[in-house]
Amino acid sequence: MQNAQTALDKVVILGTGGTIAGTASDAGDTVGYTAGQLGVAQLVAVVPALTGQPLEAEQVAQLDSKDMRFQVWLALATRLAHHLARPEVAGVVVTHGTDTLEETAFFLQQLLAPTKPVVLVAAMRPATALLADGPQNLLDAVRLARLPGAQGVLALLGGTVHAGNEVRKTHTYRLDAFGAGDAGPLAHVEADRVRVLRPWPAPRAGAAERLARLQAAPQPWPWVEIVTSGAGVGGRAVQALQAAGVSGLVAAGTGNGTLHEELEAALRTAEAAGVPVLRCSRCLAGSVIEVPGALPAAGALTPQQARVALLLRLLQVD
Repeated sequence: MQNAQTALDKVVILGTGGTIAGTASDAGDTVGYTAGQLGVAQLVAVVPALTGQPLEAEQVAQLDSKDMRFQVWLALATRLAHHLARPEVAGVVVTHGTDTLEETAFFLQQLLAPTKPVVLVAAMRPATALLADGPQNLLDAVRLARLPGAQGVLALLGGTVHAGNEVRKTHTYRLDAFGAGDAGPLAHVEADRVRVLRPWPAPRAGAAERLARLQAAPQPWPWVEIVTSGAGVGGRAVQALQAAGVSGLVAAGTGNGTLHEELEAALRTAEAAGVPVLRCSRCLAGSVIEVPGALPAAGALTPQQARVALLLRLLQVD
């Protein structure tokens, strides 16, 4: 599918930091860098193909995404809603770190489910690397943000596009570090073309109301933790979390969301006491199939996605 672009299609680029904005003193250092050092305007300036295009750059945050905070999510969602409502804006690009990109993408898709594209773009190498991947990824993201018919929260790295409610990081270092489990990619960016493989994430009405409820939600937001099942795991972590006032629990089970008997007993006790529990799998692919009598399952959601889903439920904005 040809990416037909018009001069009136403005793209807004919101910066939040991450490796794409990271720097190191040695161009050969791709692991010892400091993330979030360059502003979003600097990232745009080093991509010659973006010169003269109708773009706006705005810095929302400047942090390593491993340190992502709920306050940044709220600020980002608020700015996205503002820019998506502007008729001259074709789409929005968000520069982001890779560590928590999947959580931010899932959060934004569940909250906003936009009719325009919101493209989260990142890099696995810092901006100072000999072969930095950020500039090409940013150029591809702007092209995707202008694609007629594209919609929803999307994630783009290495020319591959994933749905925001499906994307997950699957590798620690490679440039192709993201996947979407059994769902697979949505599209590929190939030179100046976008090859669409399957439908974009569906929009959902009520985004303004959900955002308003989120903005009015008391601080701090509910405390949701992930506990993981495995050999020799007991229930002490759940008991300690319950005693400390945890708001909700996600259980990353083995296989089809199965849980060590002691962990399951503790989770059932917590649930009976009013702590909601979601059960998912620690496997990177596949969906948890419901079993009669088992704790509630999160389907194909990863533990990180299930945590966000439960958080939004507790905030009453799901």
